[in-house]
Order: sequence, then structure tokens, then C-alpha cells
Amino acid sequence: MLASVRKAVEELISERGSEAVTIPMVAERAGVNHSSIYRRWGDARTMINDLATYRLDPDRGLPDTGDLRTDLTAWAQEMINHYSVPVNAALLRGGAASAGESESDCLRDRRAEAARFAARPDSAFSGDDVIDRVVAPIIYRAVFLPWTLPEVEARAYVDDLCDRSG
Repeated sequence: MLASVRKAVEELISERGSEAVTIPMVAERAGVNHSSIYRRWGDARTMINDLATYRLDPDRGLPDTGDLRTDLTAWAQEMINHYSVPVNAALLRGGAASAGESESDCLRDRRAEAARFAARPDSAFSGDDVIDRVVAPIIYRAVFLPWTLPEVEARAYVDDLCDRSG
């Protein structure tokens, strides 16, 4: 069921935008009973936020070659590649919108990852510095200028972070 719901949400967001997606639409497209979806997520906003977070798995391993700058660049490039896919950018927008005044699950996961990089012994920056200098510009482009993501150089963001902190 979960795979068919994910696929249905992705397709519907691509076709109609996240604000137009409803649980009955997803249930029909996925071929499942809408009560199953309501039981799992409660509402469309929660479902979209959960699926947006799923797309960039928070439990995946972070790059760890022993070189912080190289690892941060690989991590930033992973985000750029991920959000360069239109449906992933749409899911990000939907997840952010569904979070409302709260921190989205996606941002919470990126903060945790940024904190792990900042906690490395050779780091001279905070997790918030990583968010401000690396994550924020990527997410801004994913939300407002997704067609520009393939032009972004991950190394430029990481260099800016490291050069300002070193």
C-alpha cells in the first residue's frame, strides 16, 4: 500500500500541485481505501510532509571520507541532485507548506545532518552555519527557482562556509 500511495502522491503533486491533493484523490489513484490513508496520516498535509521527508531518507549514511570539505560537498551535491528532480522539489514545497508555522520534517532532518558535520573534530562552524551557508541556498532554489538547480556548484557553497569559518 505504501508504495502505491507514494507513487500516487508524487503523480498528483506533479499534475496539480500540492495544495490541490486530497486523500480521496490519492486513495483513488493508489487503488486503496481512503480510510487506510486517514488512519496512517490523518490528513493530506501530514501525508505530504511525511512523504517529502521520505524522499531524502534521514537514515542514509552521510559522506565520511575523513575530509570534511569533501564530505560536505558530496552532501550538498546529493541535495542538489535530489531537488533537481521536479517531483522532489514539488514534494519539498508541499512538505514545507504543510508544516505551516512548525519546522518541517525535512528541515529537522537537514538540521540534524548539519549538526553532525559541525560536530566533527576538524569543524570550525556550527550546525546553523551549515544551514545558512549550504542548505538554505539550495532549498531556496528548490522552492523558488528549481530550474536553476542543475547550474549550482555545491563546492561554492561549501567553500563559502569553510572560508568564512576558517
